Amino acid sequence: MILYGQTLINKGKIQTMENVIECRHLTHYYGDRCIYEDLNFAIPKGRIVGLLGKNGTGKTTTINILNGYLQPKSGECRMFGQNAGQLSPSVKQKVALLLEGHVQYSFMNIAQIEKFYASFYPLWDKAPFWELMNKLKIAPKQRISRMSCGQRSQVALGIILAQNADLLILDDFSMGLDPGYRRLFVDYLSEYAHAEDKTVFVTSHIIQDMERLIDDCMILDYGKLLLQQPVDRFLNSFKRYQMTSLLAPNWKKMPVVHPEKIRNKMEFYSDAGKQTIVQNLKEQGFETNDLQEESLTLEEAFIGLTGKY
Repeated sequence: MILYGQTLINKGKIQTMENVIECRHLTHYYGDRCIYEDLNFAIPKGRIVGLLGKNGTGKTTTINILNGYLQPKSGECRMFGQNAGQLSPSVKQKVALLLEGHVQYSFMNIAQIEKFYASFYPLWDKAPFWELMNKLKIAPKQRISRMSCGQRSQVALGIILAQNADLLILDDFSMGLDPGYRRLFVDYLSEYAHAEDKTVFVTSHIIQDMERLIDDCMILDYGKLLLQQPVDRFLNSFKRYQMTSLLAPNWKKMPVVHPEKIRNKMEFYSDAGKQTIVQNLKEQGFETNDLQEESLTLEEAFIGLTGKY
């Protein structure tokens, strides 16, 4: 797989990207368990990047390290050129953070909580907060204590946008939101971030939402980063293949991942292209007349790359 670096191809021209986040040689353990070792990645300015991974692969750990809540065993993370554990007040103002789980002051209503948070942020812009509240049909005098978990999530997301930060870090932003409100917020966030040239680093367990939202995907497996690529490039190259055969080829001689054979049906995934797959199979004496190539959704591609279990 090709890692997404510090360049972007735009209308045939290669542009150098300014990195908002850089992690170099990051290694972290919980006790004896390795979360990841020698992890390297960069988040370019103005991109919406989704961090995908199964439970326990280190998504929230990465966000906690970025924000200085955890000290890695080795390596470093930098945001806006500064060490993530020692950010200056001016750089901290550029970062808006939403951690998994939303803490609210339940005795306040919507108008009160907007005014309360505004006092802490010099660049506060209430327009996106109220625009989102209006879209979600949340009344100004509605109290937090009388809201559902999903409604409280919506208020937290509005507060994040109103901070007018250059970098938005959202950990499992869709928690508690029903499908309709998730779609509304995903579309709103995408439009807002691109229009205002914001950088977004986001995790979510609902990959269907991520496909609508993100420009680039990062896929973590246990202990390592499998992929960082623009989503459209990943989905255009990574395919599922199926064919009928009583025998299985020597998978080690083929550029495939997670091959599976059930009775006389073979299934595997690859980004090598159908022509290469056909050539590899023919070299091993297989007929390829019924070889099928299938395009995938982001969720299907994620499962294909990381494995079903």
